[in-house]
Amino acid sequence: MFTLGFIINPFAGIGGKVGLKGSDGEAIRTEAFARGAKPQAVQRAKIALEALMPYKEQLLILTASGDMGENLLEDMGFRFKVVYQSHEPSTSDDTIKAATIMVGLEDKSDAIDVLLFAGGDGTARNIYEAVDGTVPVLGIPAGVKIHSGVYAVTPHAAGLVIEKMINKELVSLLETSVMDIDEDAFRKGVVRAKQYGEMQVPAEHRYVQATKSGGRELEELVLQDIADFITDNMDDDNYYLIGSGSTCAFLMESMGLENTLLGLDCVHAGKVIASDMTESDILRLLSEHGGKVKLVITVIGGQGHIVGRGNQQLSAKVLSQLEKDDIYIIATKTKLKELEGKPLIVDSDDPALNQRLSGVMKVITGYEDFILYPVGLNN
Repeated sequence: MFTLGFIINPFAGIGGKVGLKGSDGEAIRTEAFARGAKPQAVQRAKIALEALMPYKEQLLILTASGDMGENLLEDMGFRFKVVYQSHEPSTSDDTIKAATIMVGLEDKSDAIDVLLFAGGDGTARNIYEAVDGTVPVLGIPAGVKIHSGVYAVTPHAAGLVIEKMINKELVSLLETSVMDIDEDAFRKGVVRAKQYGEMQVPAEHRYVQATKSGGRELEELVLQDIADFITDNMDDDNYYLIGSGSTCAFLMESMGLENTLLGLDCVHAGKVIASDMTESDILRLLSEHGGKVKLVITVIGGQGHIVGRGNQQLSAKVLSQLEKDDIYIIATKTKLKELEGKPLIVDSDDPALNQRLSGVMKVITGYEDFILYPVGLNN
């Protein structure tokens, strides 16, 4: 019998699609709901658990009540035991208390083999406070901020790692960083990350992400070539969604335009016509100008994500209205080499959409300089 600890932060990622760049704190959650946000963490946890459906007879899952795990496990037909009664609505304190109970149970027959949790960097900090290296952990990415190295690259990948452990395949354990950023500074366009500690994570090269690499690109000439190519090929009839990150920021700077470093802006005819757009803003743009909307995004250094890390506004609803040819990926060859052969990752809220965008996509790496690079996991 494989015993799995399982915790969902049901509010993780609630601020992403509505442009709030985080979900920590009751005030932000209230604002997110006021903007029409809908919870997504439970659905992302479900995607991870679907990989474990064939192993129901081999699994005992310890969890918290309600939306923190119980409801989903009951719906999916897993064998589980509720070891903690959470508040409604739940708080970070519930996450800490639930995890503390799971790793400290006196009945060793219920000792968990690994703690699987769904959330973002704030949730990882809560888990770290409770676990402190006692048991291996693995995160299902569901938050806005995913800088920590304790997360799988996608929810499905998290399930695949646990599947390997159930099947007693050799899985290494690595100490990986728990990172989090100052959300208030983040909303002002400043990334101020801090390492809070390390946790043991079942390591699988394809499926578990690296800690996000930091630092400013040194290859400014290459970045300028990329920017020049994009701007020289812009059509004034089209609307260009410019994504987050320093490479996209360089593009905007080269055009003399203000940009939202950690959000999405729209450029039309050489001018910014919308800043820090939400999912609903983008859907409205697509409705009004279907076929003329292009997306420019870059690669998260060290991780390889192009969708699903800091740009949850690019939801499945948004991406489903774009063709592959409407998506321009820009990155230096140095950044691609740092991935060491790992594919680019699309981690939207729809596995079918992720699959549609998988395969090989063109990455713009200079002026009329391109690389065909794999997108998506093999499994």
